Order: sequence, then C-alpha cells, then structure tokens
Amino acid sequence: MPPRKTEFDDLDYQVIQELHRNARVAASDIARKTGANERTVRKRIERLIADGVVRLTAILDPAAFGYLTAADIFLETLPDLEPAVLERLMSMPEVTYAALGQGGSEISIEARFKDNEALREFLGRTLPGIPGVTVTRYALVPRILRNIDEWMPRKEDFNVS
Repeated sequence: MPPRKTEFDDLDYQVIQELHRNARVAASDIARKTGANERTVRKRIERLIADGVVRLTAILDPAAFGYLTAADIFLETLPDLEPAVLERLMSMPEVTYAALGQGGSEISIEARFKDNEALREFLGRTLPGIPGVTVTRYALVPRILRNIDEWMPRKEDFNVS
C-alpha cells in the first residue's frame, strides 16, 4: 500500500463530515460545530482540496434530466487499441463511469439513457462501431443504492480514537 500523502486527525474527520453533508457549508459554521478556530478550519479545507483529498463539486442527478435507464457494461478491447478506446469512451456523454478491469483488455463502464431504445442502440451499434471493442456482457441497473459521492472512509482512517 503506498504511503499516505496526508496525515489526518479528528478535526479533518469532522471537517470532511460537514463538507460531505453540505459542500457549501461556511467555515464559520464548521468552526462553531467543532470548536476550532475559523481560520484553522479554512486552512484545513484548503489543504484537503490542495492534497486532492476532497473535491467540492456539483453532483448531478441523471433522473432530473430524464436519464432513467442505467446499465453496467463490460467490454474487451485489443490491447494496442486500448488508449484510443478509452479516449472515445470518456468523450461519450452516456458514459458516467469507466474503469480498467483486472485483465489487460477488460473495461467496465456505467452508462445512462433516457429509454431502453437508446440503450439498445448504444449496445448494438455505438459500442460495436468502435474499432477493437467487443461487448462481453451487460446488466440493467434498476436502482443504484450507493454512489461514490455517498462514500466516507472509516473513522479509524483518520487516526482518531
């Protein structure tokens, strides 16, 4: 396991929890809740962002835009075409997640669609139209129970008791 870039403490844990609940929360509110100095809280937030520990960003709900159909799709690609395939996948608005599998030619993606016909087109024409790509399997995702934006590390990951 690579060494940590940043050491964490109880204040980091509390700050991250508050930002996780509401990324727009004021440093003064966090300071009030934690008993820390507001300037200290601001510096912690700046450090956590600079170190890449947290990203403060807007998370969009695909359903709000009519994207009600989700699918996990597993692909294989020719190793020499992998960089071009990944670049193409990353540029597709349907693709919400992309990852390399354990094998050298496996790619896993999640994609969103407004209806089943759009999914069918994507699986039957769009993906097979990419040179070197084979769709090996897919699964419809009727309901996502937890997304990455909801994940939090364990309290002990912050070296707190």
